[in-house]
Amino acid sequence: MNENFADLFQESIAKLDLRSGTVVKATVAEITHEYVFVDAGLKSEDCIPIDEFKNEQNELEVAVGDQVEVVLETMEDGSGSTRLSREKAKREESWRTLEVAFAENKNVKGIITERVKGGFTVELGKIHAFLPASLIDVRPMRDMSHLEGKELDFKLIKLDRKLNNIVVSRRAALTEEAGGEQQAVLAGLQEGQEVIGIVKNLTDYGAFVDLGGVDGLLHITDMSWKRIKYPSEVVSVGDEIKVKVLKFDSEKKRVSLGLKQLAEDPWVNISRRYPVGTRLFGKVTNLADYGCFVEIEDGIEGLVHVSEMDWTNKNVQPAKVVTLGDEIEVKVLEVDEERRRISLGIKQCQSNPWQIFADTHEKGEKITGKIKSITDFGIFMGLEGNIDGLIHLSDISWLEPRERAIRNYQKGQEIEAIILAIDAERERISLGIKQLTGDIYADYLAANPNGAVVTGKVIEVNPKVVTIDLQNGIIGRLQVSEISKTRINDATDVFAVGDEVKATIIGFNKKARCVNLSSKEFLSELSSESPAKTKLGDLLKEQIESKRE
Repeated sequence: MNENFADLFQESIAKLDLRSGTVVKATVAEITHEYVFVDAGLKSEDCIPIDEFKNEQNELEVAVGDQVEVVLETMEDGSGSTRLSREKAKREESWRTLEVAFAENKNVKGIITERVKGGFTVELGKIHAFLPASLIDVRPMRDMSHLEGKELDFKLIKLDRKLNNIVVSRRAALTEEAGGEQQAVLAGLQEGQEVIGIVKNLTDYGAFVDLGGVDGLLHITDMSWKRIKYPSEVVSVGDEIKVKVLKFDSEKKRVSLGLKQLAEDPWVNISRRYPVGTRLFGKVTNLADYGCFVEIEDGIEGLVHVSEMDWTNKNVQPAKVVTLGDEIEVKVLEVDEERRRISLGIKQCQSNPWQIFADTHEKGEKITGKIKSITDFGIFMGLEGNIDGLIHLSDISWLEPRERAIRNYQKGQEIEAIILAIDAERERISLGIKQLTGDIYADYLAANPNGAVVTGKVIEVNPKVVTIDLQNGIIGRLQVSEISKTRINDATDVFAVGDEVKATIIGFNKKARCVNLSSKEFLSELSSESPAKTKLGDLLKEQIESKRE
């Protein structure tokens, strides 16, 4: 009887395809902490590690008596036992499911498990597939972390079992799914409408919001009335938000959305709330080379230009005056509601050193100070309150030429000066050094008005002008046209350096600081034919004698 049973068993086994990799049916006979014993109709029950019968949540999927598929790995593993695998059977089942879906162009369920070069790994049952980064969504996405670990729909675009190569596309699945929904959503959209959407993706310039099959762009400038640097400051991926449809193009399927438009525009009636001259406190929100921005209320920022930060330094670095986040006092200088601009000032909330100087000093007052800098046009003298006064080149000396006079001074030198003018509004203070002494020309001309006869010595002569020293630093000039009543073409034909000259004062040249002279009355009979370099003394003597006769 036993021999007949053994023969029958061998005959039944022979009928089975027992090659390695064959899928066979087996019944769960026993379950322990480590193994599941199954009866596949072979010589004996076989054990398989219990982990192969658990799902992703580590839950046991079978019970005693259940019939499952297993893969025959080997008939004889060296110890006379067969070796079965439930894991490989699951994998085989997954391949069959994928092949059917691929043939019928159906979507499959999968989970994005990890990021790899060029894309992501997607788990399709027990099979791993590749998802290119470009096929993860209908629009480029910078952050995909919110999709990892979630069960999503994918379209199979490549399936090669021999090479174990599977490529999937989430974008294709989304496009197909959104086709019908998109038309319904687009048909119901209107400009000005308020809708609910889910933030789908963030970019540098805004956020894409899913309106139920249609994506709308919420630009960063339409997120908040106040300045923001990144969309993530306002919304996050996955947020459900209410937005307003700003623009809608049904042909191009483009929707522009706004979030700030749901709140009242803070710029309306801004002039009434903050009239020019108002002093208030605000928060420094941004620094730039040209100044800083100060938020005076939610959504309202004003610019403090660098020139309005400090009374004495017009090009101060903003970072040396304020720091991001500082609470500072500012004054409203200008409001342009139409252009949405407010100009603010910091220095206007502090004492004005120019006005203080104007209130405590007066024109004609003598002051002392150190030279802060010397320029091509004058000397800057340091004054109290860390302000400067300018001594112009023309106000350094009565006698010396401007360029020569300024060489007598150097930076850091302490000097005296007279206040010539104070203009606090224009932040200008004019000083003078030469005014410390009387104007020698004023005194000279008071004693020698126009028509007075004076004498002097030639110190320089050229064809057009004769320069004469009238003593005590007073300079006179005799133009060639004023030498004689007769025409003289070249003054050097008449005068030489060192000659004594008698002349009449005919005016004063303020710009050149010299006395204008004429010798026509004394050299009336000279002509261009006179011998060159005639002694002036002889000429004068002849003129005087002829007048006496």
